[in-house]
Amino acid sequence: MVRSITLAAALALGLGATVIVTPSLARDSAIKVPAPTVKEASSGNRETAIFAGGCFWGVQGVFSHVKGVVSAISGYTGGSASTAQYETVSTGTTGHAESVKVVFDPQKVNYADLLRVYFSVVADPTQVNRQGPDQGTQYRTALFPMSPAQAQVARAYIAQLSAAHVYAAPIATRLEQQKGFFAAEAYHQNYMARNPNDPYILYNDRPKVEALKRMFPDNWRA
Repeated sequence: MVRSITLAAALALGLGATVIVTPSLARDSAIKVPAPTVKEASSGNRETAIFAGGCFWGVQGVFSHVKGVVSAISGYTGGSASTAQYETVSTGTTGHAESVKVVFDPQKVNYADLLRVYFSVVADPTQVNRQGPDQGTQYRTALFPMSPAQAQVARAYIAQLSAAHVYAAPIATRLEQQKGFFAAEAYHQNYMARNPNDPYILYNDRPKVEALKRMFPDNWRA
């Protein structure tokens, strides 16, 4: 399946031509959210977190620029190993969500800080089974806690954001059981960094990275 951009953006960009995306054409849906009031107690050891927030190209692209993140790997979470292939997941029938496994140093960035980036920059948590131009259960927003502590922090933050009425619509992001993470195909890894001029990246994902840099300078790394 080929990633898509909106029809209006495609017409504005011009198929087959040199693509120049101006700020007015790029999709920037970032919203500054409050700092979490509940944080995870750090053991000092590296931790892993899994986030699903639409196309994994952009999710990986954003988290790879967060200070304290050791690695970010695109993959599939929520279904079985036998269906963890891109073409199969793209049918929307596998239970998988396109997701990113983030390994981070909790002495440099807390899980709660990653959640703040997620809810502010990475995904629109009010969308149900879609993000931007991409539709299907594989593009749902979901968190897959790797520990009871992560689950507690995530639930508390969703409750905090809901009580503050940060968004115009209810938060649709759900906590799901982590049944296994399966790395995506090699051509999906670091796609944003390797294909910076892809129209989909320029329109949908580059604004997220720019928003991270602008809104969270203390968490930004080049």
